[in-house]
Amino acid sequence: MGLRYRVRSTITGRPDILLPRWRVAVFVDGCQWHCCPFHWVRPKSNSEFWDRKFEKNRRRDKLVNRLLKREGWRVFRVWEHEVERDVAAVASRIVKTCVTDLDG
Repeated sequence: MGLRYRVRSTITGRPDILLPRWRVAVFVDGCQWHCCPFHWVRPKSNSEFWDRKFEKNRRRDKLVNRLLKREGWRVFRVWEHEVERDVAAVASRIVKTCVTDLDG
């Protein structure tokens, strides 16, 4: 779609895709690991361990969002099922986020 991006980033949180010119960090969150409201299934065995693990993931996501925003980045998070269903639509939303900056 014409935007330059990076896929190997070392900035806070290690985003999956980085658009440096627009200071946009994109994370593709796995439905199970990040507790997607549509697809997450609570494990039946060893549930206390998994509850702690998933809660830690959610807290880390919030912290990374805050830190990146403080550093001047905009955070764009999408669920893996959104990418699997329609990657072009997700890319379009990201492009609109970047192009909006050029207009205003």
